[in-house]
Amino acid sequence: MQVPSLEKEMGIETYITQSHGIGGRIRQLLDDFVVEELLVDGSLAEVSPPVTTWEPFGEGRYLICVLVKRRWDTLLAVREVAQRLGVSQKRIRIAGMKDTKALTAQHISLQGVSPNRVSQLKIKDITLYPQRFSKARIYSQLIQGNRFHITIRGIPHPPSVIEERTKNVQDEIMSMGGVPNFFGHQRFGTIRPNTHRIGRYLVKGSVEKAAFAFLAEPSRHEHPEAREARGRLQDTGDFEEALTLFPGFLRYERFMLNRLTKFPRDFVGAFRELPRRLRKLFVQGYQSYLFNRFLSERIRRGIPLNEPQVGDYLIRLDEHGLPTDDSNQVTAQNLQMMEEALKEGKICVAAPLVGTRQPPSEGLQGEIENEILETENLAPENFKLSFMPEATAEGRVRAILNPVWNLLLEEISADSETAGNQMMKLGFTLNRGSYATVLLREFMKPQDLIEAGY
Repeated sequence: MQVPSLEKEMGIETYITQSHGIGGRIRQLLDDFVVEELLVDGSLAEVSPPVTTWEPFGEGRYLICVLVKRRWDTLLAVREVAQRLGVSQKRIRIAGMKDTKALTAQHISLQGVSPNRVSQLKIKDITLYPQRFSKARIYSQLIQGNRFHITIRGIPHPPSVIEERTKNVQDEIMSMGGVPNFFGHQRFGTIRPNTHRIGRYLVKGSVEKAAFAFLAEPSRHEHPEAREARGRLQDTGDFEEALTLFPGFLRYERFMLNRLTKFPRDFVGAFRELPRRLRKLFVQGYQSYLFNRFLSERIRRGIPLNEPQVGDYLIRLDEHGLPTDDSNQVTAQNLQMMEEALKEGKICVAAPLVGTRQPPSEGLQGEIENEILETENLAPENFKLSFMPEATAEGRVRAILNPVWNLLLEEISADSETAGNQMMKLGFTLNRGSYATVLLREFMKPQDLIEAGY
């Protein structure tokens, strides 16, 4: 089944299911894509507060709140909250990034901020409501996963066909124990899928090329004003002129341009105008691209995702079924024992996010990875960035199969937004670090990602 060329640019080169898709479009309305963060203790960040008044409970120096946002980049939302509260961003912690083009709810911890100040905060398309006090701040390991409620619109099939195709895909996914744990479309950007290419330049030490890839490479899918401004900078290399032309909504780009107008050759300094987390995301984006290629080729060669092979990495799962930092490799001697542990739900098969401390696999999977690294002219030690140590990537292993929980076809009905078509609502829960679009693409089989709302 043909995969869109835009996905191939992200290293996603195949489907795991063979059933026909339903087509359609996601994110036609903002509230069609709802994400609610779930913690390991069962706490759910809901997009609508469960109560209208807040009764304080718990104890500790941190106020745990739920941040609900629409149309906001997560890092920019945190920055805005900090500025409005008059506190340092260092006193605010989040557990994970959430989609910009969605209605999302996530946990956030505030240090030294009263519930009254939070309740009085007024920011367009952001709501912050207190939940409890805690002795510990929020961090990523507290996340179990995310609950999704997705509306797919503009489906050009009758309800009976939609239901049949959806069930067929669902059956395939359940029989395999999940979907490939690809890094999804938002990790790279769909309008401008270049995060990993910026990371590639940084890993290769080409900081100037990385800066121009971020600032000056236009995409035909982005806003015309942004496209024209980027194209002009690409032609002229004039940072001062670019600062007058780049629209205000390109905030990260303008941060860099402000630096480059004063110090035109200080490309490292320009990157340091961006949030530290974003700088590292570029390099991690390149790791993610390589991982996707490793996984795509494993699928293409027919090597199972849920059966350990000699040379594979394995990760131990914790009591919540989440991957831990404890990993080892399959050998001919321990293969049978590892197969039994996998059947008992104690471990899962993994592949590397290659980095300074994470070499490729061995065996069949290792052959795949080394072939791809050779085509990239890359070695694990290249991920040490001496000029920007904070973006160095040590690497780790990542599960290659993503389990899907509570998968439910919630509704099929006439689509009020596109006459003559149907809409479908799908609900499901994914473990942390997983991407809803990776699951949705199996149901939709989109051929034009932009048209399909990705």
